[in-house]
Amino acid sequence: MWINREISQRIVEIARSFPALIVTGARQTGKTSLLRRLFPGYHYVSLDLRVVAEQAEESPDSFLREHAPPVVIDEVQYAPGLFRHLKVAIDRERQKKGQFILTGSQKFSLMKEVSDSLAGRCAVLTLPGLSMREIRSAGWKPANSGAHTELLVRGRFPELWAEPTIPAKEFYHAYIATYLERDLRQVLTVGNLRDFERFMRACAARSSQLLNKSELARDVGISQPTAGEWISALEASNQITLLEPFFGNVGKRLVKSPKLYFNDTGLLCFLLGLSSEALGNSTLTGPVWENFVFIELATWLGYFHPDWSLWFYRDQQNHEADFLVQGPFEHVRVMDAKWAEMPKREAFEPLKQIAELIGRARGIKKVEVAVVSRTDSNTRLGDDRVLAAGFDLWKYLEWP
Repeated sequence: MWINREISQRIVEIARSFPALIVTGARQTGKTSLLRRLFPGYHYVSLDLRVVAEQAEESPDSFLREHAPPVVIDEVQYAPGLFRHLKVAIDRERQKKGQFILTGSQKFSLMKEVSDSLAGRCAVLTLPGLSMREIRSAGWKPANSGAHTELLVRGRFPELWAEPTIPAKEFYHAYIATYLERDLRQVLTVGNLRDFERFMRACAARSSQLLNKSELARDVGISQPTAGEWISALEASNQITLLEPFFGNVGKRLVKSPKLYFNDTGLLCFLLGLSSEALGNSTLTGPVWENFVFIELATWLGYFHPDWSLWFYRDQQNHEADFLVQGPFEHVRVMDAKWAEMPKREAFEPLKQIAELIGRARGIKKVEVAVVSRTDSNTRLGDDRVLAAGFDLWKYLEWP
């Protein structure tokens, strides 16, 4: 089954405006399938094959003659030397748009090559896993009380929703093995892959929490600089995101450490050893749900509002909110994630305090407040600033 991706039109429009386009994203988010579907007349070549990657790296001119544009080049990070030659090829016919469509599973290394060689010639987009609306289009419906935990454990990789018979546990077991053997070795040198897998599991146990590298290093038995390098590797390969704290001047001292989130709750639950049955009764349900809400916020903003900002809020006066979304014209939304069918009214009070704090400090008349729970619909609760948002979070984000 093919699942339509809501970023498709944006990809096509950007390809019409730039000579080259890079689409990054973790393995298995559907980059190759989507691009081959959007650009059916393009030649396709994958550098995932070692012999092809070696040709692109060692004989880039002959590689580009053999694979002339328009072309989709998959997993381009395996031949970083190719970028300089792509620049020459683009400059020969600078007026032609969409000639090179590139994919990569590692964003930081790609960004360095782009900034060095393709600045002004290349646009960059990130393809995440499926959004909640895309998952619904694939047929998901909360048919029973366990459907929500099943959704969190299955995650957002398109293959798992296009082929419902694939067992999620086996999928993630193979995913981690492939990731460790292929992507990780491109980012850094790890002597013992078992140590890095233990590190991933330790990070999973800290999802939705402030990142403390020294504590993480101590628990895994590695140095703090190594922990920093490994966190960067997980970021570079699109496995985790570090959400930065809100830094606006609101008259309070704000924390400076980021929060750690995984980019897929299915992978997160696999690393935590949680089945859908175990998740429903676990003390980790709240952090996993918060992680789910983060992914949905980040995905939707990346698709449709890339100019909006996503933060969390925490200060030393014990004011905290899981998420703070800042749009244009000082449009601010303060949000918490609660694993409940309908949040209690007192859950909104801490958020109202933060909203008033930010509103006074920045001269904003209206700061909205929302608690994201398992409710089936978005519901105003008496105050026009207060709302209980549910799984269909995009409906709230699209509200004026």
